[in-house]
Amino acid sequence: MNLRKFINKPENITSELLEGLALANPFILEVRPNNLVVSKGLHNANRVTIVTLGGSGHEPACEGFVGEGMIDVAVVGDIFAAPGYKAVFEALHLADKGKGIVLIVLNHASDMMAGTRTVAEARRAGIAVSMVVIREDVAFAPRSAAERRRGLVGCVPLYKIVGAAAAQGKSLCEVTAIAQDFADNMATIAVASKTATHPQNGSAFWVLGFDEMEIGMGQHGEGGGDRQKMKNADETAILMTDLLIADLNLCAGEEIMVIVNGTGSTTIMEMLIIFRCVHKYLNDKGIKIVANWVEEVLTVQEQAGFQLFFARMNNQTLCYWNAPARTPYLVR
Repeated sequence: MNLRKFINKPENITSELLEGLALANPFILEVRPNNLVVSKGLHNANRVTIVTLGGSGHEPACEGFVGEGMIDVAVVGDIFAAPGYKAVFEALHLADKGKGIVLIVLNHASDMMAGTRTVAEARRAGIAVSMVVIREDVAFAPRSAAERRRGLVGCVPLYKIVGAAAAQGKSLCEVTAIAQDFADNMATIAVASKTATHPQNGSAFWVLGFDEMEIGMGQHGEGGGDRQKMKNADETAILMTDLLIADLNLCAGEEIMVIVNGTGSTTIMEMLIIFRCVHKYLNDKGIKIVANWVEEVLTVQEQAGFQLFFARMNNQTLCYWNAPARTPYLVR
């Protein structure tokens, strides 16, 4: 086993990274047993609260966005593994302030299993909870079969939109509707040029030729089915932008959010070059970018590539996006 990483025992990665997160952000969050990452502001939250779940290994998401204006509790599983439903139920019980809870789940089999079971248990226990599923990967299924689409970086802007709506005192029904509307109007496509590796054993997820890239990669290195010769930044950006425009049926005059999310080892230099092309291409089509983010947001262990995310915006969602927040990796 060849692990060229600065870790200790592989089995301790998740607990040690969460301990480090808490020590680095003592005024924002704390880590409780069962890998619950809890906002320090939860104790006096007289509002709808936000809970999410997911495996570790994708930092900074999802635990890096716990704090005021975003996530109240993140339930973190082991590397690339969903947490058990008991830990998620504990998180819902902890987050229950009598106003209701929105549970945000990415559409991956183990995450959905944990989320669905927990919601059923919570409702039987008298906890008001709604579940919003992130499934915006356009590569895996058409919009007409959205239930088969994988969840990608769209979870993170949704945390911000929903957290801001909750902070403004919206009801559970209102926050859920805002979340679902945003989720229904976003799309992501990913590309990779180099594989990720598993940090606990060093194994590569898949192999690409030196001159190849693959459009449609999943969050854990799942194949996208469109392997082709490596293209330059502008060619790749235009190819991906066209796929998102078609999926969302975007027209001239519309306003959108654009995120270029590096997936582990893509440099800021490359991401900015991609964003430059996307911005110019959309401008030529009369589509206006009113919000953007160019950064590593949801990663997968040094995979080279990026995810391109679009979402329709309106005055309300733009206000939520620009609302105050204080988390380890997003502060407004």
